[in-house]
Amino acid sequence: MLREIDLSEVSDGKLYTNNDMAKTDCGGCTGCSDCCRGMGSSIILDPFDVYRMSHGLNVSFEELLATGRFELNVVDGIILPNLKMDEQTDACTFLDDNGRCSIHAYRTGICRMFPLGRFYEDNSFKYFLQVHECPKSNKTKVKIKKWLDTPDLKTYEQFICDWHYFLKDLQERAMENPDLVKDLSMVILKLFYMTPYAEDDFYKQFYRRLSMAKSKTKA
Repeated sequence: MLREIDLSEVSDGKLYTNNDMAKTDCGGCTGCSDCCRGMGSSIILDPFDVYRMSHGLNVSFEELLATGRFELNVVDGIILPNLKMDEQTDACTFLDDNGRCSIHAYRTGICRMFPLGRFYEDNSFKYFLQVHECPKSNKTKVKIKKWLDTPDLKTYEQFICDWHYFLKDLQERAMENPDLVKDLSMVILKLFYMTPYAEDDFYKQFYRRLSMAKSKTKA
């Protein structure tokens, strides 16, 4: 998502790497699910989110759309999927009756790093701690690498970076020329979301598709 962030307003003013410690742990969120409610369309899904969730639930991307777990919205000129909130409760549709995440093992990258966010700069990114988003107090420090709970973290972070800057370029083009929105969006949706991934080696598959996408979307 293309947006300007004033770190002094939303964070503790620091930028972190995955080797740093940050106050993220609130003891398992006991009795609280505020961050899983009222999120609108803000939990945007990247290809790895969909890969991990599709294999975890053993359902296709199209099935997750059809059953109302995902929805599609325009994000800065490109159509992308996001987690859908329940129309009655305004809670994530994966939140169970006890207020717990029913897909915790394969939750999205945004959910996984909360209350951290990503600050992109100079073709890279660092993490920042959102200080107003989680109501829990007395959080304890945890190493960010452990908090993210993602195997092969170095490769994952490179994927996040490459996906962000590729998408950012397309979004800027789409916003400058709205006639491109449909065509660019269909390339993204078909290549990265609708075409299933084999269970092994997501990253090899992703970079093969990224190369194809760059070829198809050349200005």
